[in-house]
Amino acid sequence: MARMKFLCDADRCIECNACVTACKNENNVPWGINRRRVVTINDGKPGERSISVACMHCSDAPCIAVCPVDVIYNTEEGIVLHSKDLCIGCGYCFYACPFGAPKYPQVGNFGTRGKMDKCTFCAGGPEEDMSDVEFKKYGRNRMAEGKLPLCAEMCSTKALLAGDGDVVSNVYRERVVMRGFGAGAWGWGKAYKGQGS
Repeated sequence: MARMKFLCDADRCIECNACVTACKNENNVPWGINRRRVVTINDGKPGERSISVACMHCSDAPCIAVCPVDVIYNTEEGIVLHSKDLCIGCGYCFYACPFGAPKYPQVGNFGTRGKMDKCTFCAGGPEEDMSDVEFKKYGRNRMAEGKLPLCAEMCSTKALLAGDGDVVSNVYRERVVMRGFGAGAWGWGKAYKGQGS
């Protein structure tokens, strides 16, 4: 069974935020919440890199482990989804997530921040596929339509890849080889100066 994954190629991302806008529009995301964001490192300096970040749909997701009411779950495809009907707004998932993916509509104490929202890999939620209820709570279910997440499809430079983890990693691996970085793409040259390339 395929495990769905995202990968952002930092050498291709141009910080256009098309992925953020596509996600917000396609999924009717509420004001004040962004399921996806673009993070830039060394902004305006040599070596500047940007990456698009959202829920990475972890194989062993820490948010699932800490949720006291079992709101968050893994699908057969490895997509991490949640049920807004069961969420109590405790915020444990937010603190456990290394990517800051869970978002809340308000800032506040336990239970006052509202229901958690996060990237669904455009796979909807626990409601019936393609129903109005599912769309209102979680956004469009593109996976049920046989499509990939719109954020990846709208990426003009194809920096944001989405789909079966094996296919995504093969595409990225081919890109690295085509660029001619070889082992240097992973920092080999800095770690082992003078020992091969």
